[in-house]
Amino acid sequence: MRRRTVLGGIGTVATGGVAGCVSRLRDDGPDGTVLGPQEDQIADSEDLAYPAYGQRLPEFSLPDPIAGTTIDTASLDRTALVTGIFTFCPAECGILLRRYVEVQHRIAEAGLTDDVAFLPITFDPERDDEAALRDNAAEIGVDLDAGNWHYLRPESPDEAKAVVQDRLGIGFERTTDSERLEGYDFTHIVVTILANPDGVVERAYRGENIDRERVAGDLETVANAFAES
Repeated sequence: MRRRTVLGGIGTVATGGVAGCVSRLRDDGPDGTVLGPQEDQIADSEDLAYPAYGQRLPEFSLPDPIAGTTIDTASLDRTALVTGIFTFCPAECGILLRRYVEVQHRIAEAGLTDDVAFLPITFDPERDDEAALRDNAAEIGVDLDAGNWHYLRPESPDEAKAVVQDRLGIGFERTTDSERLEGYDFTHIVVTILANPDGVVERAYRGENIDRERVAGDLETVANAFAES
């Protein structure tokens, strides 16, 4: 299966995986989903550049330089929120990540901290070193002690492109023609992917102004379904 990039924004064609052996959780949805079809999805899943409802989350393995660990999605057993960001972003990434922080707090209140993982992946590893990621966490109020927030940092710009753009379909392009940031900036799409512990995508939210209540509620529903199964 090849996803067309026309609806995904900037980026190259991403290749999706083949669904594994997951149990059917809903009678009205694809194998392995907890939530029903996403009513505000802008096109059929197979026509989007990024993995969407009912598709597999592409596998990747990336280091978390703050925790000193590596996150491998092939063995991740938690419901996950995945996106691509750069912390020097003067607008949309900061808006998105601050909303993630509020969702992190909601998840903690629901007693699901150990069941959910927040996985923002930087596509600017040259500037987003451990110090920059720690600064961002402090600035926006991330609870790093909770152990469920992992800034993932590819080893190089080429690896960032391979994971964020080519596998996840979250297109970005480096540019020096920017009035908002010195040095270089990125034009990029903003997508948040919610995948269940079996690696099946339940939701793909577009834009930085995600509905925090909706996202938290979707995470709780999916995490609780797997906790009870």
